[in-house]
Amino acid sequence: MNEHTLPTAEDERYRAWPLIKRLLAEQGLTHWRKYAVAFVLMAVSAGCTAFSAYLIGDVINQAYVHKNLPGIFILGGITVVLFTAKGIATYGHSVVLSQIGNRIVADNQRAVFNKLLSEGLSFFSDRHSTEFIARISAGAAAARDVINLLITSFGRDLLSLIGLVAVMVIQDPVMSFFSFVVAPPAFLVLRKLIRRIYAIARSQFDGGTRIIETLQETLQGIRIVKAFTLEDIMRERFDRNVAAVEHEANKMARVSNRASPLMETLGGVAIAIAIMYGGYRVIGTGATPGQFFSFITAFLLAYEPAKRLARLNIQLNSGLVGVRVLFEVIDSPPSEPADAGKPDLQIKSAALAFDDVHFRYRSDESVLRGMSFTAEPGKLTALVGPSGGGKSTVFNLLLRFYDAERGKVLIDEQDVRMVSRRSLRRHIAYVGQDVFLFRGTVRENIAFGKPGASEDEIVAAAKAAYAHDFIMAFPRGYDTPVGEHGLQLSGGQRQRVAIARALIKNAPIILLDEATAALDSESELQVREAMEHLCQGRTTLAIAHRLHTVSHADRIYVIEHGRAVESGRHDDLLRQDGRYASFYRLQLQEQEARPSADAALAAT
Repeated sequence: MNEHTLPTAEDERYRAWPLIKRLLAEQGLTHWRKYAVAFVLMAVSAGCTAFSAYLIGDVINQAYVHKNLPGIFILGGITVVLFTAKGIATYGHSVVLSQIGNRIVADNQRAVFNKLLSEGLSFFSDRHSTEFIARISAGAAAARDVINLLITSFGRDLLSLIGLVAVMVIQDPVMSFFSFVVAPPAFLVLRKLIRRIYAIARSQFDGGTRIIETLQETLQGIRIVKAFTLEDIMRERFDRNVAAVEHEANKMARVSNRASPLMETLGGVAIAIAIMYGGYRVIGTGATPGQFFSFITAFLLAYEPAKRLARLNIQLNSGLVGVRVLFEVIDSPPSEPADAGKPDLQIKSAALAFDDVHFRYRSDESVLRGMSFTAEPGKLTALVGPSGGGKSTVFNLLLRFYDAERGKVLIDEQDVRMVSRRSLRRHIAYVGQDVFLFRGTVRENIAFGKPGASEDEIVAAAKAAYAHDFIMAFPRGYDTPVGEHGLQLSGGQRQRVAIARALIKNAPIILLDEATAALDSESELQVREAMEHLCQGRTTLAIAHRLHTVSHADRIYVIEHGRAVESGRHDDLLRQDGRYASFYRLQLQEQEARPSADAALAAT
């Protein structure tokens, strides 16, 4: 198993019995006091049920044998007390179990979320986010349901069954023996269904994940769906996934209930035997009818808990599918191990350096092949070159989203692998081309750069990022919601909020990844002015495809095939007439061709 692979159900840890033991040990014992209270209340409820069955015999005898009206009134009063006590006990254990279950769900959701936060980018690169949405919701609920199922089965059902069987044995031991001849064949039938149940439940989970995936992608990409008229394709994909889940659900309904006809038939046989034998006892041997009615009542009341206990294994294996997918995430080895024990990064001048760095995302594809360059403190250093050359990988290694295979990434001569990630990232502010804003207000998104920032700091950062004016133009000002992914704002507005978020962080190192590439000329000018404020006095590393945006850089590196092949200032590189000059001329030609093409379109 490599570090990015989730454990599978074939792992011995994820078989039924080890999972049950783990659930009870890790999560059940945590709440043992409340479970004990629930168990006592279930015992009270079971006792009331059994005693009610026993009491029915006395009611029959007092009414039809002894003709004792006061005795009947007394028994009626006792019956009211019994059912009241049972109702209170049932309410109590239901509430207690719900409270425990809600806490288990919350704890498991926190555990999965914390585990995901400890993973590196490589963990998520080949997985869809909906997989984790399904795991954190279905898995957490399954853990609660399995434990509650065990508690109610052994507390409510088993105790009720024991009490009712005791009444049956007291009333007629022989008839009790014959009534349970149905149990062995019922258990044999149910045992054969367990493997089939697990396979179907797993298919249902996978199908449900695909439904969420299609829904999420459609909603997040609704502009593309509309622009390319993909409604029919997405509808067909969604319908196909829903139909697959419906098919598995129908299969589950057939398989899980397959034993019901046999069990009902066997139950009918047992009741018929009890009725015939009981009738014979009353008519032929002079036994009191109260015994007979008490026995039949206890048998009928025992039938449902007995049937639930017989199906317990099926329900457990179905529920354990969700527990497995929960623990598979929690148990997977972290792809970004905790390194809090490492020393903090100590910033002096914020000088950056790559020293013969090699890196691969996949074993058969080298991305950086001996990358070496330096970024001087307080200066703007630009990385330019063709796509796929390794520019973004430089940022990934600086932020330690990944670690270099060979060579060193240095900040003030400290290898970034030797310092804690948290301290490293605390000293770096990042602004990317694809700005991500969190759901919330403009104020909240700026403050993410410095949790706990004051209002004055937020406004100052917004003003420095040339964002204050457009923010105040909104009716709600800084309390304006940005919408999902910031879609309530324009591209230029999102970029300036992101720059304000980076400004308020006040980090000594700035990483700019094509921060103006997707903007129009007016927005680009405003964002560039904001970035000048951001970069003042800070070590800045910028990736650029449009060369004019970094023509003022203190040093420009041309990155190609995983190496820095040229370096110098803009004018120096043009005089060298190398790769940079070639890229520059090509972009000039494209810019000159664009007005001609626009004019031709306007003339048609």
